[in-house]
Amino acid sequence: MQFVHDRLSQRAVFATGGAADAVAEEVRRLGASRVMAIASVRGRAEPVLAGVPVAIWHTDVVMHVPVDVAGRARAVAADHGIDALVCVGGGSTTGLAKAVALTTGLPIVAVPTTYAGSEATDVWGLTEGGRKTTGVDPRVLPRTIVYDAALMLGLPVPTSVASGLNALAHCVDAMWGPRADPIDRTLALEGIRALTSGLPRVVDDPTGLEGREQTLYGAYLAAVAFASAGSGLHHKIAHVLGGMFDLAHAETHAVVLPHVLALNAPAVPDLDRRMAGAFGADSALGGLLDLEARLGAPTSLRSLGMPESGLATAVQPILDASPPNNPAPVTSPVIEALLRAAWDGKEPA
Repeated sequence: MQFVHDRLSQRAVFATGGAADAVAEEVRRLGASRVMAIASVRGRAEPVLAGVPVAIWHTDVVMHVPVDVAGRARAVAADHGIDALVCVGGGSTTGLAKAVALTTGLPIVAVPTTYAGSEATDVWGLTEGGRKTTGVDPRVLPRTIVYDAALMLGLPVPTSVASGLNALAHCVDAMWGPRADPIDRTLALEGIRALTSGLPRVVDDPTGLEGREQTLYGAYLAAVAFASAGSGLHHKIAHVLGGMFDLAHAETHAVVLPHVLALNAPAVPDLDRRMAGAFGADSALGGLLDLEARLGAPTSLRSLGMPESGLATAVQPILDASPPNNPAPVTSPVIEALLRAAWDGKEPA
Protein backbone atom coordinates (compact mmCIF):
# COMPACT_ATOMS: atom_id res chain seq x y z
CA MET A 1 0.00 0.00 0.00
CA GLN A 2 1.12 3.50 -0.81
CA PHE A 3 -1.15 6.39 0.08
CA VAL A 4 -1.32 9.50 2.27
CA HIS A 5 -4.39 10.12 4.41
CA ASP A 6 -4.84 13.59 5.93
CA ARG A 7 -7.17 13.66 8.94
CA LEU A 8 -8.93 16.94 9.67
CA SER A 9 -8.75 18.19 13.25
CA GLN A 10 -12.30 18.56 14.53
CA ARG A 11 -14.52 17.56 17.45
CA ALA A 12 -17.83 15.82 16.75
CA VAL A 13 -20.27 15.72 19.66
CA PHE A 14 -23.28 13.44 19.31
CA ALA A 15 -25.82 14.61 21.90
CA THR A 16 -29.37 13.52 21.13
CA GLY A 17 -31.70 15.77 23.09
CA GLY A 18 -28.80 17.75 24.57
CA ALA A 19 -27.76 20.28 21.93
CA ALA A 20 -28.14 23.35 24.15
CA ASP A 21 -25.81 22.07 26.87
CA ALA A 22 -23.32 20.74 24.34
CA VAL A 23 -23.18 24.01 22.37
CA ALA A 24 -22.74 26.08 25.54
CA GLU A 25 -19.86 23.82 26.61
CA GLU A 26 -18.16 24.06 23.21
CA VAL A 27 -18.40 27.87 23.22
CA ARG A 28 -16.87 27.89 26.71
CA ARG A 29 -14.04 25.68 25.43
CA LEU A 30 -13.32 28.32 22.79
CA GLY A 31 -13.26 31.07 25.42
CA ALA A 32 -15.70 33.10 23.31
CA SER A 33 -17.74 35.94 24.78
CA ARG A 34 -19.22 37.65 21.71
CA VAL A 35 -20.89 35.09 19.47
CA MET A 36 -22.53 35.72 16.13
CA ALA A 37 -25.48 33.35 15.81
CA ILE A 38 -26.27 32.45 12.19
CA ALA A 39 -29.64 30.85 11.47
CA SER A 40 -32.24 31.19 8.75
CA VAL A 41 -35.03 30.87 11.35
CA ARG A 42 -34.10 32.49 14.65
CA GLY A 43 -37.02 31.09 16.61
CA ARG A 44 -35.93 27.50 16.02
CA ALA A 45 -32.33 28.22 16.91
CA GLU A 46 -32.84 30.24 20.08
CA PRO A 47 -33.39 27.23 22.40
CA VAL A 48 -30.12 25.72 21.13
CA LEU A 49 -28.17 28.88 22.03
CA ALA A 50 -29.89 29.54 25.35
CA GLY A 51 -26.58 29.29 27.25
CA VAL A 52 -24.42 31.11 24.69
CA PRO A 53 -23.30 34.78 24.90
CA VAL A 54 -24.90 35.90 21.62
CA ALA A 55 -23.85 39.41 20.59
CA ILE A 56 -25.83 39.47 17.34
CA TRP A 57 -28.31 37.27 15.48
CA HIS A 58 -27.84 37.06 11.71
CA THR A 59 -30.66 35.55 9.60
CA ASP A 60 -29.72 36.77 6.11
CA VAL A 61 -29.10 33.27 4.76
CA VAL A 62 -29.40 32.45 1.04
CA MET A 63 -28.87 29.16 -0.81
CA HIS A 64 -25.49 28.76 -2.57
CA VAL A 65 -24.08 31.75 -0.55
CA PRO A 66 -24.11 34.66 -3.02
CA VAL A 67 -21.03 36.87 -2.73
CA ASP A 68 -23.05 39.92 -1.63
CA VAL A 69 -24.73 37.91 1.15
CA ALA A 70 -21.32 36.77 2.38
CA GLY A 71 -20.07 40.36 2.32
CA ARG A 72 -22.95 41.55 4.50
CA ALA A 73 -22.34 38.80 7.04
CA ARG A 74 -18.63 39.61 7.21
CA ALA A 75 -19.44 43.27 7.81
CA VAL A 76 -21.81 42.36 10.66
CA ALA A 77 -19.11 40.23 12.31
CA ALA A 78 -16.60 43.07 12.07
CA ASP A 79 -19.03 45.73 13.33
CA HIS A 80 -19.90 43.72 16.47
CA GLY A 81 -16.43 42.55 17.49
CA ILE A 82 -17.38 38.88 17.10
CA ASP A 83 -14.97 36.24 18.46
CA ALA A 84 -16.85 33.05 17.44
CA LEU A 85 -19.60 31.86 15.12
CA VAL A 86 -22.39 29.41 15.94
CA CYS A 87 -24.49 28.30 12.98
CA VAL A 88 -27.74 26.39 13.41
CA GLY A 89 -29.33 25.10 10.23
CA GLY A 90 -28.67 23.32 6.96
CA GLY A 91 -25.94 23.55 4.36
CA SER A 92 -26.71 27.16 3.39
CA THR A 93 -26.36 28.31 7.00
CA THR A 94 -23.13 26.41 7.48
CA GLY A 95 -21.91 27.75 4.15
CA LEU A 96 -22.47 31.33 5.26
CA ALA A 97 -20.56 30.75 8.51
CA LYS A 98 -17.73 29.33 6.42
CA ALA A 99 -17.75 32.40 4.19
CA VAL A 100 -17.26 34.60 7.26
CA ALA A 101 -14.54 32.33 8.65
CA LEU A 102 -12.74 32.31 5.31
CA THR A 103 -11.79 35.98 5.61
CA THR A 104 -11.80 36.42 9.40
CA GLY A 105 -10.42 33.14 10.76
CA LEU A 106 -13.20 33.07 13.37
CA PRO A 107 -13.89 29.63 14.89
CA ILE A 108 -17.20 27.93 14.08
CA VAL A 109 -19.42 25.70 16.19
CA ALA A 110 -21.84 24.06 13.76
CA VAL A 111 -25.22 22.61 14.72
CA PRO A 112 -26.68 20.91 11.63
CA THR A 113 -30.42 20.52 11.19
CA THR A 114 -30.15 18.61 7.90
CA TYR A 115 -27.91 15.82 6.62
CA ALA A 116 -25.94 18.07 4.25
CA GLY A 117 -22.52 17.29 5.74
CA SER A 118 -20.92 20.65 5.02
CA GLU A 119 -20.12 20.97 8.71
CA ALA A 120 -17.52 18.18 8.51
CA THR A 121 -15.60 19.51 5.51
CA ASP A 122 -13.10 22.28 4.86
CA VAL A 123 -14.84 23.11 1.56
CA TRP A 124 -16.37 26.55 0.98
CA GLY A 125 -18.58 27.76 -1.85
CA LEU A 126 -19.64 31.20 -3.12
CA THR A 127 -21.91 32.12 -6.04
CA GLU A 128 -21.65 35.16 -8.28
CA GLY A 129 -23.10 35.83 -11.69
CA GLY A 130 -24.62 32.36 -11.96
CA ARG A 131 -21.30 30.64 -11.30
CA LYS A 132 -20.51 28.76 -8.11
CA THR A 133 -16.87 28.76 -7.03
CA THR A 134 -15.65 26.27 -4.45
CA GLY A 135 -12.37 25.91 -2.64
CA VAL A 136 -10.64 24.23 0.28
CA ASP A 137 -9.29 26.13 3.26
CA PRO A 138 -8.58 24.95 6.84
CA ARG A 139 -10.03 28.19 8.23
CA VAL A 140 -13.57 27.20 7.25
CA LEU A 141 -13.57 23.81 8.99
CA PRO A 142 -15.82 24.14 12.08
CA ARG A 143 -13.91 23.53 15.31
CA THR A 144 -16.80 21.49 16.69
CA ILE A 145 -19.96 19.88 15.36
CA VAL A 146 -22.85 19.25 17.72
CA TYR A 147 -25.18 16.59 16.35
CA ASP A 148 -28.61 16.28 17.95
CA ALA A 149 -31.01 13.93 16.17
CA ALA A 150 -33.91 15.50 18.07
CA LEU A 151 -33.36 18.68 16.03
CA MET A 152 -34.09 16.66 12.88
CA LEU A 153 -37.60 15.65 13.94
CA GLY A 154 -39.13 18.78 12.44
CA LEU A 155 -37.41 18.29 9.09
CA PRO A 156 -40.12 17.33 6.55
CA VAL A 157 -39.79 13.89 5.03
CA PRO A 158 -39.18 15.09 1.43
CA THR A 159 -36.43 17.42 2.66
CA SER A 160 -35.00 14.65 4.82
CA VAL A 161 -34.91 12.33 1.82
CA ALA A 162 -33.20 14.84 -0.46
CA SER A 163 -30.72 15.84 2.25
CA GLY A 164 -29.95 12.21 3.06
CA LEU A 165 -29.32 11.45 -0.60
CA ASN A 166 -26.97 14.43 -0.69
CA ALA A 167 -25.05 12.65 2.07
CA LEU A 168 -25.15 9.44 0.06
CA ALA A 169 -23.62 11.34 -2.85
CA HIS A 170 -20.70 12.23 -0.56
CA CYS A 171 -20.16 8.50 0.01
CA VAL A 172 -20.23 7.66 -3.69
CA ASP A 173 -17.89 10.49 -4.66
CA ALA A 174 -15.52 9.46 -1.87
CA MET A 175 -15.05 6.06 -3.50
CA TRP A 176 -13.15 7.61 -6.42
CA GLY A 177 -12.53 11.26 -5.58
CA PRO A 178 -9.21 12.88 -6.54
CA ARG A 179 -7.53 11.90 -3.23
CA ALA A 180 -9.56 8.79 -2.39
CA ASP A 181 -7.71 6.19 -0.30
CA PRO A 182 -8.65 2.93 1.49
CA ILE A 183 -9.62 4.77 4.68
CA ASP A 184 -11.97 7.10 2.82
CA ARG A 185 -13.62 4.12 1.14
CA THR A 186 -14.07 2.29 4.44
CA LEU A 187 -15.81 5.32 5.96
CA ALA A 188 -17.91 5.81 2.83
CA LEU A 189 -19.07 2.20 2.76
CA GLU A 190 -20.19 2.36 6.40
CA GLY A 191 -21.91 5.65 5.54
CA ILE A 192 -23.81 3.96 2.69
CA ARG A 193 -24.88 1.16 5.03
CA ALA A 194 -26.08 3.57 7.73
CA LEU A 195 -27.94 5.83 5.29
CA THR A 196 -29.56 2.88 3.55
CA SER A 197 -30.72 1.67 6.95
CA GLY A 198 -31.73 5.03 8.40
CA LEU A 199 -33.53 6.85 5.59
CA PRO A 200 -36.35 4.30 5.12
CA ARG A 201 -36.99 4.48 8.87
CA VAL A 202 -37.27 8.26 8.64
CA VAL A 203 -39.90 7.85 5.91
CA ASP A 204 -41.81 5.19 7.85
CA ASP A 205 -41.60 6.96 11.23
CA PRO A 206 -40.69 10.65 10.85
CA THR A 207 -41.01 11.27 14.60
CA GLY A 208 -38.81 8.33 15.61
CA LEU A 209 -35.28 9.02 16.78
CA GLU A 210 -33.69 5.75 15.71
CA GLY A 211 -33.92 6.44 11.98
CA ARG A 212 -32.81 10.03 12.45
CA GLU A 213 -29.78 8.96 14.49
CA GLN A 214 -28.69 6.35 11.93
CA THR A 215 -29.08 8.85 9.10
CA LEU A 216 -27.16 11.53 10.99
CA TYR A 217 -24.37 9.06 11.79
CA GLY A 218 -24.17 8.06 8.13
CA ALA A 219 -24.16 11.69 6.99
CA TYR A 220 -21.23 12.46 9.28
CA LEU A 221 -19.19 9.52 7.99
CA ALA A 222 -20.05 10.53 4.43
CA ALA A 223 -18.83 14.07 4.97
CA VAL A 224 -15.59 13.00 6.63
CA ALA A 225 -14.83 10.62 3.77
CA PHE A 226 -15.71 13.25 1.18
CA ALA A 227 -13.58 15.92 2.84
CA SER A 228 -10.56 13.66 2.59
CA ALA A 229 -11.21 12.18 -0.87
CA GLY A 230 -12.13 15.43 -2.58
CA SER A 231 -14.92 16.39 -4.94
CA GLY A 232 -15.59 13.95 -7.75
CA LEU A 233 -17.57 14.28 -10.97
CA HIS A 234 -20.96 14.08 -9.28
CA HIS A 235 -20.40 17.11 -7.06
CA LYS A 236 -18.85 19.08 -9.88
CA ILE A 237 -22.01 18.55 -11.94
CA ALA A 238 -24.29 19.43 -9.03
CA HIS A 239 -22.35 22.61 -8.21
CA VAL A 240 -22.39 23.79 -11.83
CA LEU A 241 -26.14 23.20 -12.16
CA GLY A 242 -26.92 24.72 -8.78
CA GLY A 243 -24.91 27.85 -9.45
CA MET A 244 -26.14 28.37 -13.02
CA PHE A 245 -29.84 27.70 -12.49
CA ASP A 246 -30.33 28.26 -8.74
CA LEU A 247 -31.54 24.68 -8.27
CA ALA A 248 -32.24 23.25 -4.84
CA HIS A 249 -28.92 21.79 -3.71
CA ALA A 250 -29.97 18.50 -2.10
CA GLU A 251 -32.63 17.68 -4.69
CA THR A 252 -30.13 18.21 -7.50
CA HIS A 253 -27.82 15.67 -5.88
CA ALA A 254 -30.66 13.15 -5.60
CA VAL A 255 -31.48 13.47 -9.31
CA VAL A 256 -27.93 13.44 -10.71
CA LEU A 257 -26.38 10.74 -8.49
CA PRO A 258 -27.80 7.62 -10.21
CA HIS A 259 -26.62 8.86 -13.60
CA VAL A 260 -23.05 9.43 -12.42
CA LEU A 261 -23.05 6.06 -10.67
CA ALA A 262 -24.28 4.39 -13.86
CA LEU A 263 -21.39 6.04 -15.74
CA ASN A 264 -18.60 5.23 -13.29
CA ALA A 265 -19.46 1.93 -11.59
CA PRO A 266 -18.80 -0.33 -14.62
CA ALA A 267 -15.28 1.14 -14.86
CA VAL A 268 -14.43 0.07 -11.30
CA PRO A 269 -16.06 -3.36 -10.76
CA ASP A 270 -14.39 -3.97 -7.40
CA LEU A 271 -15.73 -0.72 -5.96
CA ASP A 272 -19.10 -1.47 -7.53
CA ARG A 273 -19.15 -4.82 -5.73
CA ARG A 274 -18.22 -3.27 -2.39
CA MET A 275 -20.86 -0.54 -2.68
CA ALA A 276 -23.44 -3.15 -3.67
CA GLY A 277 -22.67 -4.99 -0.44
CA ALA A 278 -23.21 -1.79 1.56
CA PHE A 279 -26.54 -1.24 -0.19
CA GLY A 280 -27.48 -4.90 0.33
CA ALA A 281 -28.03 -5.30 -3.41
CA ASP A 282 -26.61 -7.08 -6.44
CA SER A 283 -25.14 -3.86 -7.85
CA ALA A 284 -24.49 -0.37 -6.55
CA LEU A 285 -26.80 1.21 -9.13
CA GLY A 286 -29.55 -1.30 -8.41
CA GLY A 287 -29.25 -0.63 -4.70
CA LEU A 288 -29.39 3.13 -5.18
CA LEU A 289 -32.37 2.99 -7.55
CA ASP A 290 -34.27 0.69 -5.18
CA LEU A 291 -33.53 3.05 -2.28
CA GLU A 292 -34.59 6.17 -4.17
CA ALA A 293 -37.81 4.48 -5.31
CA ARG A 294 -38.49 3.38 -1.73
CA LEU A 295 -37.97 6.96 -0.53
CA GLY A 296 -39.94 8.69 -3.29
CA ALA A 297 -36.91 10.76 -4.29
CA PRO A 298 -37.07 13.33 -7.13
CA THR A 299 -35.96 11.92 -10.47
CA SER A 300 -35.72 14.76 -12.98
CA LEU A 301 -33.95 18.11 -13.29
CA ARG A 302 -37.00 19.37 -15.16
CA SER A 303 -39.12 18.96 -12.02
CA LEU A 304 -36.59 21.09 -10.10
CA GLY A 305 -37.02 24.00 -12.50
CA MET A 306 -34.00 23.61 -14.76
CA PRO A 307 -34.78 24.98 -18.25
CA GLU A 308 -34.24 22.64 -21.18
CA SER A 309 -32.19 25.36 -22.86
CA GLY A 310 -29.69 25.05 -20.02
CA LEU A 311 -28.62 21.54 -21.00
CA ALA A 312 -26.27 22.70 -23.73
CA THR A 313 -25.10 25.69 -21.67
CA ALA A 314 -23.96 23.51 -18.77
CA VAL A 315 -21.82 21.04 -20.72
CA GLN A 316 -18.61 23.05 -21.06
CA PRO A 317 -18.54 24.34 -17.46
CA ILE A 318 -18.95 20.74 -16.28
CA LEU A 319 -16.12 19.57 -18.53
CA ASP A 320 -13.93 22.40 -17.23
CA ALA A 321 -14.63 21.38 -13.61
CA SER A 322 -14.37 17.60 -14.04
CA PRO A 323 -11.57 15.89 -12.10
CA PRO A 324 -8.94 14.30 -14.33
CA ASN A 325 -9.04 10.90 -12.62
CA ASN A 326 -12.73 10.10 -13.05
CA PRO A 327 -13.06 6.31 -13.53
CA ALA A 328 -14.91 6.65 -16.86
CA PRO A 329 -13.97 9.03 -19.69
CA VAL A 330 -15.72 12.42 -19.48
CA THR A 331 -16.46 13.90 -22.91
CA SER A 332 -19.00 16.30 -24.35
CA PRO A 333 -21.24 13.51 -25.70
CA VAL A 334 -21.11 11.72 -22.33
CA ILE A 335 -22.12 14.81 -20.36
CA GLU A 336 -24.77 15.75 -22.93
CA ALA A 337 -26.35 12.30 -22.66
CA LEU A 338 -26.11 12.26 -18.87
CA LEU A 339 -27.74 15.68 -18.51
CA ARG A 340 -30.49 14.86 -20.99
CA ALA A 341 -31.38 11.65 -19.16
CA ALA A 342 -31.34 13.46 -15.80
CA TRP A 343 -33.48 16.29 -17.17
CA ASP A 344 -36.04 13.89 -18.66
CA GLY A 345 -36.04 11.68 -15.56
CA LYS A 346 -35.08 8.61 -17.58
CA GLU A 347 -33.62 5.55 -15.91
CA PRO A 348 -29.83 5.83 -15.86
CA ALA A 349 -27.87 3.94 -18.48
